Amino acid sequence: MLANTPQARTVLERFPAGHPRGSWPADEYAAAQGAQGTDAHVVMDLASDQFLAVANTTPQ
Repeated sequence: MLANTPQARTVLERFPAGHPRGSWPADEYAAAQGAQGTDAHVVMDLASDQFLAVANTTPQ
């Protein structure tokens, strides 16, 4: 059985959800980070109404 442990994340950059291009700037940033070797992806933070480019981090 797998433990349901939340994964730690590091917020790399924040982008306003009201941007005219929507999540594209966040997606482009995450893709650029991926090209540099950082496994980044975009999530929506509903509480702050922002798109976040995040990377998974290893808990210490």
